[in-house]
Amino acid sequence: MTDRQTSIRARDARASSPFLNADQAAHYLHISSRLLRKLRVAGTGPDYRLHSHRVQYHIDDLDAWSAQNAVKGARP
Repeated sequence: MTDRQTSIRARDARASSPFLNADQAAHYLHISSRLLRKLRVAGTGPDYRLHSHRVQYHIDDLDAWSAQNAVKGARP
C-alpha cells in the first residue's frame, strides 16, 4: 500500500470512526508501523484498545500521546 493510499484510508477512517488500526495510526503520527509496535510492546507508546484481538488507536489518544512528547525548544 502506498503512502497516499494509507493517508486516504486514515482520513476516511477518521471521518467515519475515531479508531485507527496500527498502520493508520503510525501514518497519522508520521512514524513507521514497526516503531509504533516497538513503542506498544515497551509500554511507552500511545494508549490502545483491543477490539476482538485487534489493536485500535483512538485519535484522541494519539493526539494526547503526541502532546505529552512535545519538546520545548532551546532557550537563549
